[in-house]
Amino acid sequence: MENNHVNSANPKIDLEYRRKKNAEDMRYQVISFGLMIFLTLIAFVAVGYDGFSHWFTIPFIVLLAAVQVIFQLYYFMHMSHKGHEAPSLFLYSGLLVGFVTVLAFVTIVWI
Repeated sequence: MENNHVNSANPKIDLEYRRKKNAEDMRYQVISFGLMIFLTLIAFVAVGYDGFSHWFTIPFIVLLAAVQVIFQLYYFMHMSHKGHEAPSLFLYSGLLVGFVTVLAFVTIVWI
């Protein structure tokens, strides 16, 4: 397996690599934060605009919330980094159990 971390005998190279990596991560976080603010503003506009029915507004806001959760997980909670496979497994397993539970209760109520 390839190791992406630079571990050389020269600490200057290691420091340079970490600075570059941190700058890249910070850029992704700032872009993600800007997109989340933009999505929040879109949600406020969708709610405030009288031309949309609630049949459009509610699923649209839920979709925007799901996109924001993905941004939160991958950029602010660093789930995109290596070494987070076990927490990802538990997170997605819990998401699956929650989705199946909600689906089961909705199905029971509708029938």
